[in-house]
Amino acid sequence: MKKLRIAQIAPLVERVPPKKYGGTERVVYHLTEGLVEKGHDVTLFASGDSLTTARLVAPIRESLRLGKKPHTPIMVNMMMLSRVYEKMAHEFDIIHSHLEFLTLPYAYKAEVPTVLTMHGRLDLGDTAAIMRTYPDMAYVSISDSQRRPVKEVNWVKTIYHGYPESIFEFNDKPDDYFLYLGRFSEEKKPQEAIMLARACNIPLKIAAKIDPADKGFFEEKIRPLLNHPLIEYVGEVDDRRKVELLKNAKALLNTIDWPEPFGLVMIEALACGTPVIVTGCGSAPEVITHGKTGFICEKKLDFIKAIHNVDQISRKTCRKEFEQRFSRECMVDNYEELYYNLLPSHLFNNATVSRYMSAV
Repeated sequence: MKKLRIAQIAPLVERVPPKKYGGTERVVYHLTEGLVEKGHDVTLFASGDSLTTARLVAPIRESLRLGKKPHTPIMVNMMMLSRVYEKMAHEFDIIHSHLEFLTLPYAYKAEVPTVLTMHGRLDLGDTAAIMRTYPDMAYVSISDSQRRPVKEVNWVKTIYHGYPESIFEFNDKPDDYFLYLGRFSEEKKPQEAIMLARACNIPLKIAAKIDPADKGFFEEKIRPLLNHPLIEYVGEVDDRRKVELLKNAKALLNTIDWPEPFGLVMIEALACGTPVIVTGCGSAPEVITHGKTGFICEKKLDFIKAIHNVDQISRKTCRKEFEQRFSRECMVDNYEELYYNLLPSHLFNNATVSRYMSAV
């Protein structure tokens, strides 16, 4: 197969890979590195503090959230998209954008095909409406459940996120604590994890970030619950500390109350051999197999039973599930196959046709 010239467009909110919290940018990093290892010519559009073996094109020096210089997020992202599509598109065979709906007006008129991975939920605001305005774009979902609010557009594939197996340490002898990992927000329901820990008399460690928009929620609903001997809040953590917390946890308590598009934290737990106890909404039933790699719960009583029965889950089985379904190799192979499949419908002249046919 011909090696491709691929543009990867990352959000500018976090560095690629993120220093701490940041799911999309972490996925972009592992996808980019995997494609480079396969010999493709990859250009990464991301913040200037990003780390990559690909060619880096940076519209801003530092990521938006942790950088020192203030920027207007939507403006700098639009400038980046303008640079990709109006000045550099001819350099690529495929453009892969992770900026979702912001990409649509640019990609719609481009001759080079664009793959659009939708990383967020699609049931809020006008997201579904703007996607229906551009129904024929090549949309990738990160779970089948993510598609439900807007099924009628051109979904070309569901591709689950993946990680390199080597960055997570398997541990078959965990400590006694349970773990809540993620973000303090109303839809994540961290207060439910805390109340479950207190009700079941189990130690709970909490590693979570606080977005500016969620400070009020944290102060009102979470802070009053942290002053308890069973609860330990360790703050927002980096990758090294995250792996340490996950591998030593008895289970991950994922008390979400929203249509989670994917949930990286679940496969991060599985990679360490740690079972996941999760609310049965969004992608959870696709990622976690009930009774095999964790428990899907609907009511509080389900969570309580799952906590008491978590030792029935084989940690080796959890790790094996990660290796078979959520490795970086699986993710990269799926995207590579999609790129090749999209090319034939975007061949523009006989010379291009000959170039691709001779490479197959």
